[in-house]
Amino acid sequence: MSHIHAEASRVIDARPEEVYARLADYRVSHPAILPKPYFTEVAVEQGGQGAGTIVRVRMNVMGAQRAYRQIVSEPQPGRVLMEADAAAGVTTTFTVEPLDGGQRCRVTIATDAATRSGVMGWLEQLSTPAVMRRIYKKELQQLAASVSGGPAPGNTESPTA
Repeated sequence: MSHIHAEASRVIDARPEEVYARLADYRVSHPAILPKPYFTEVAVEQGGQGAGTIVRVRMNVMGAQRAYRQIVSEPQPGRVLMEADAAAGVTTTFTVEPLDGGQRCRVTIATDAATRSGVMGWLEQLSTPAVMRRIYKKELQQLAASVSGGPAPGNTESPTA
């Protein structure tokens, strides 16, 4: 079985602790920045704040429905938040790096995922990273808007993009 890696980063004009707090809040703030129509459902099963949270996520990407049950950990509290679905072979990491003496930060969303074998796996390796980067760029845009106090950008991108 092969793997794919996809990531996107953005500098956000907000204090790193404020940005991290929004990412770690799986009841309100984190679901609010997930781009629709890709993310069709987010349901907290346990916890809701950082490590120990268990969240069910449903996605619609390129016409395919996917369901994940992610367990959240904080390998570096205040800096690195990780969501892992061992059954699906998917791990997504949110890294918040302070910049300019803590006045701004760089946020990176990175996913490592197992792919299927054969032709389908090869196609996933070709197409999935680009689609994931597009989704992450939108998510980072919405995160930046949420901490700036301005209205969140439109959330109408096509699920087949």
